[in-house]
Amino acid sequence: MMITILLLVILKAGALRAGLSVTFENPNPCAFKGSSVEFRCSYSYDDGQTVIETTWYKGELKDGTWVRVKLSDLPLIKNRSEYVGDKQHDCSLALHDLQLNDTGYYYFRFDTDKYGRRSRKSVYLSVTELRARVHPDTVRAGDDVTLECNTSCKLHSALWYKDGRPVTKPKFQAQAEDAGKYLCVVEGQESVRSDPVALDVHYPPMDVSVEVRYIVNQTDFPSIVNLTCSSSANPAAVNYTWFRRKTKSSSSSLLQVGSGQVLSVPIVELSHGGPYNCQARNTVGENNSTEVLLREDDDSTLTSLNYILILVGIGVKAVILLVLPLVIVWAWRRGSSSDVEKEENNCDFSTDV
Repeated sequence: MMITILLLVILKAGALRAGLSVTFENPNPCAFKGSSVEFRCSYSYDDGQTVIETTWYKGELKDGTWVRVKLSDLPLIKNRSEYVGDKQHDCSLALHDLQLNDTGYYYFRFDTDKYGRRSRKSVYLSVTELRARVHPDTVRAGDDVTLECNTSCKLHSALWYKDGRPVTKPKFQAQAEDAGKYLCVVEGQESVRSDPVALDVHYPPMDVSVEVRYIVNQTDFPSIVNLTCSSSANPAAVNYTWFRRKTKSSSSSLLQVGSGQVLSVPIVELSHGGPYNCQARNTVGENNSTEVLLREDDDSTLTSLNYILILVGIGVKAVILLVLPLVIVWAWRRGSSSDVEKEENNCDFSTDV
C-alpha cells in the first residue's frame, strides 16, 4: 500500500514538472551595436494555474559567484529592455540600442499562483560592431583597392558609402577622386554602420596652370610680370621648374629660366619675351602647364609708354619749378602796389603845381 502511494506521488510530481517549461526559439542570437534584438520565447504550465509574475535576468559574476540579476536592477540596460510577451504563454523580450557590454547570458522566470519556474537554459547574446577596412589604405592612382566589412555575426550583405554617397563596387582601381572616408552599413538596417576609414590616393600634379600678374611701380605702370604656378597634387607639389621657348626663324628650343612656384620677369628685359610654361613635380610624378605667351612687342609698347610718361612727368615738374617763383614774385609786387595806393588815398593834403 505504501509503495502504491509513493508511486502515485512521484508520478504526480513528474507530471507537474512536465507541465512547466520555457523554450527559446533562438538561444544564440547575434546582433550589431546600436540595433535591436528580440528573444523569441514561450513558456507553459499546468491547466488551472494563473501566471502572477514574469521576470528576465542577466547572468553576472559577482565576487567569484555566478548570479542572476533582474534587468530592472541593472541601470545600464533596464531602460533599453522591453517585455513584449504576456502572462499567457509568450515570454519574448526586446533589447534596444544594443551596447557591447550587453553580451552575455539571459534567463527567464515565471511564477504562477502555485509554483515558480526559472529556465535552466539561457539565451546567449553576442553584440558586435561593424568594422570597415580599406586595403590598402594608401595607394597610388591606378592601384587596386578592396573594401572589407567585417563582423563576428553572419553578415548577409553590406552597403558602402563614401562621404555620404553610395559606392557601387567594393573593388576598384583608385583614382584621385576616390580619396575620402568610407563606411559600411547592414543592408536593411542602415542605422547600423561602421566607423569611417580613410583612403589616401597619391597622384602626380594635375590641372597645372599659370597665373599672370603685373606688378606696378610708382608711375602706375607695370614693371614686373609675376608668373605663379599652381596644381592639384597629393602629396603637394614641392618642385617647380620654369621654361621659355626660344623661337627663331628655322628652329625653337626650350630653355630653363628659373625655379620655384613664382617666376618674376622684368618687363624692360625684352629678351625675356616668348612662351613660358611651368613643370610641377611631387614624389609620384610631374606634369606641365600650357604655355603662356609674353610677347616682346607688348613689352616694348609698355616700356616705351612707360618712358614717355616718365619724361612727361619730368617735364611737368620742371615747368612747375620754373613758373612757381614767377608767380610768387608777381604776387609780392601786386601786394606792394596795393599798399602804395592805399597810402596815397589816405593823405590829408595836396601839392599845388
